[in-house]
Amino acid sequence: MWAALAFAVLVVAVLVAAALLVPWARPPAPRSDQVAALGELPPDRVARGKALHAELRPASYGSLVLGLVVALALGLTPLGAALVTLAGRPFGGHWVARAVLGGLLVVLVAEVLVLPLAAWRHTILVRYGLSTQTWGAWAVDVLKAFAVGAVIASVALLGFYTITRLSPRWWWAWGAAGAAALVVLLSFVLPVLVEPVFNTFTPMAAGPLRDRLVALAERDGVPVRDVLVADASRRTRAVNAYVSGLGPTRRIVVYDTLLREATDDEVESVVAHELGHAKDSDVRTGTLLTALGAAAAVCGLYVLGAWTGLLRRAGADSFADPRAVALLVAVVTVAGLVSMPVQNLVSRRVEARADRHALDLTGDPAAFESMEKRLALVNLSDVDPDRVEHVLFATHPSTVERIAAARAYARGAR
Repeated sequence: MWAALAFAVLVVAVLVAAALLVPWARPPAPRSDQVAALGELPPDRVARGKALHAELRPASYGSLVLGLVVALALGLTPLGAALVTLAGRPFGGHWVARAVLGGLLVVLVAEVLVLPLAAWRHTILVRYGLSTQTWGAWAVDVLKAFAVGAVIASVALLGFYTITRLSPRWWWAWGAAGAAALVVLLSFVLPVLVEPVFNTFTPMAAGPLRDRLVALAERDGVPVRDVLVADASRRTRAVNAYVSGLGPTRRIVVYDTLLREATDDEVESVVAHELGHAKDSDVRTGTLLTALGAAAAVCGLYVLGAWTGLLRRAGADSFADPRAVALLVAVVTVAGLVSMPVQNLVSRRVEARADRHALDLTGDPAAFESMEKRLALVNLSDVDPDRVEHVLFATHPSTVERIAAARAYARGAR
């Protein structure tokens, strides 16, 4: 009863926080301006971007479907419980081994089965000239990603099953608090500890551009620790920049590819957009929503544990039983897919606000439009995607929407 009440309260808290903190108002992006912008882009580059995404679609959708099928096959049959038992057998079936190693084995099986689709996607990106990675470098990044995920998953699993053993009746409360705390902790440590695993960062050389970016941040009231250049070119030809970290760890990060491809005005416009995320505390908002959602998920698991038939199907007695790890993964996978369109809607609204921030901060719609065209053409974006696909999967407004919003801004539609 108390877990169900806590679940309901936390769900309401997520909805209230989203209603108050997410910028639901959408900047004007007239379709006539979108059509005009589309007509001004090089037709061959637009067609190449659409062709790339058409070729990527089967691998991307296939990964989602296959990942879901594997998760359900392991979670809704005794097969997942058998894998957990197998992982714990060399350690005498100790609960720590079953919980942590069993959980990692379940995830590893899913990762391995989906890996051929990821490799297929890599071959397409290489063929279109967007990826610069050899197979060896690609494999190293895959292993790094799994290692980072394994560390985070191990901490989460160990903490979860420790709590369930220490407090069998109230683990939902302690687990909810722990899940929320872990989300907050990761928002601080991931930029500092994980980003260097995948890229090398060097301070941007002193000069006019660095001075402009530092002055831009100061004018925006967003203190940054440093301006760094990431060696993205060893992985991709795509261009980008971002503001990483919170408080004393915050810094501007610019891809080396962006410095090669874009003008200083365009770089400044990209950074102004990213500063908008920091100015409007988008990371804190995302952390809060995710922490509340994680806490609600733990309470929901406890409530779902009353469904004894589901647990028996998974070969477990309760969610506190390590043999239920695969079922837990299946529930998380389904929840993630169901919530994806809503998460993407929130992301698009947040990105649109950051676009508006860039326009306000720089006062240069022309540079913003030039930057959007640069990003789209170099990154081979689908500049005007199918509307249904865009609603379901896009995390940013489309290129033509962003250009149209900039033109509306320039006309004074603010």
